[in-house]
Amino acid sequence: GTTTNRTSPIKIGTATNWAQAACGYNHTIALKTDGTLWAWGYNMFGQLGDGNTMNRTSPVQIGTATNWAHVACGQYYTTAIKSDGTLWAWGKNNYGQLGDGSTVTHRTSPVQVGTATNWAQVACGDAHTIAIKTDETLWVWGWNENGQFGNGTDTRFDSPTQVNLAMNWIKVACGNSYTVALKSDGTLFAWGFNYWGQLGDGTTMSRTSPVQIGTATNWVQVVCGNNHTKALKTDGSLWAWGRNDSGQLGDGTTTNRSSPVQIGTATNWAQVACGWSHTIAIKADG
Repeated sequence: GTTTNRTSPIKIGTATNWAQAACGYNHTIALKTDGTLWAWGYNMFGQLGDGNTMNRTSPVQIGTATNWAHVACGQYYTTAIKSDGTLWAWGKNNYGQLGDGSTVTHRTSPVQVGTATNWAQVACGDAHTIAIKTDETLWVWGWNENGQFGNGTDTRFDSPTQVNLAMNWIKVACGNSYTVALKSDGTLFAWGFNYWGQLGDGTTMSRTSPVQIGTATNWVQVVCGNNHTKALKTDGSLWAWGRNDSGQLGDGTTTNRSSPVQIGTATNWAQVACGWSHTIAIKADG
């Protein structure tokens, strides 16, 4: 309800049925267990989805639907999947990142992306969107100047286009102009911008096609910050690579890393999330 910065956690309202939250550059979207969608923060491009461009300092409900299941935020836009498998997007659309077939119209309310009803996961970068369907195919749209689509080109799409015809993609994460994705066999791949080694392939060379990250086959989760990447293995270990000027990798240094480095020796990490230049993680003991 304010614009006062906070250095300690404060509770948002009195609700006790929040289920998921996602953050963009300066906006927040959250789901409740009743399937309703709520938003607050910066709204210049309609990224809150409440039908206008007014900033909000408290949660406002987005429409009346009660079947929202998954949400992801880009820099100035939002995407979400409903329990019926449909995909929706709103906010800034200058590069076609909403996937609605246009590149000019910003959207202040959710618009459906195509007609498919089998979307399983969606991830947003600054201005590129990657999504996975229930058949484990990978789809892309938005900005592609640095090869973040992984299709070997820098061609931009303003509606979902399938790339990498393999059908075993299960998780995807987007950073600033790069993408990291996990296959069902536990292998990890990355592509796109790589100036700080955020792809993790041991180089700082950008890639327009997927390159495998090492040879491990026990990756289970991956997330991206602006230019740094974090991943968990099935053994509970935490790994990081990419930009590290603010210590966002957590390896005790500010040295950039172009290959995965293990963070400490703990093997009970359960979840990890990245901001612009910081990382937060939870252990299995809570």
